[in-house]
Amino acid sequence: QVQLVESGGGLVQAGGSLRLSCAASGRTWSSKAMGWFRQAPGKEREFVTSISLITGSTNYADSVKGRFTVSGNNARNSLYLQMNSLKPDDTAVYYCAASSFAFTPTARSDDYTSWGQGTQVTVSS
Repeated sequence: QVQLVESGGGLVQAGGSLRLSCAASGRTWSSKAMGWFRQAPGKEREFVTSISLITGSTNYADSVKGRFTVSGNNARNSLYLQMNSLKPDDTAVYYCAASSFAFTPTARSDDYTSWGQGTQVTVSS
């Protein structure tokens, strides 16, 4: 229903910044919440941040609060993740996701109905 493509990943030094983008197409009007998840090698996928496209409310994992900022647009076709003060522990493949029914910024991966293919973020020490 919704196709998502991430971009903006790369290699940065600890303390640096990156801005990830997610371009959405298809039935973008159906998205009520969008979010970012990440998965490091040997670890399970974990929640990073999300935003309600209905209310604008945001949600952040404790590990990224104060460092990452999520934003979207009213057209529901773009999602961004501004990442500052990056740490080596932030190294992972980052995925954007969209939910067709959750109007709150849910952290549950099962609530998301569309997923991108991911973009690699590597933070060196």
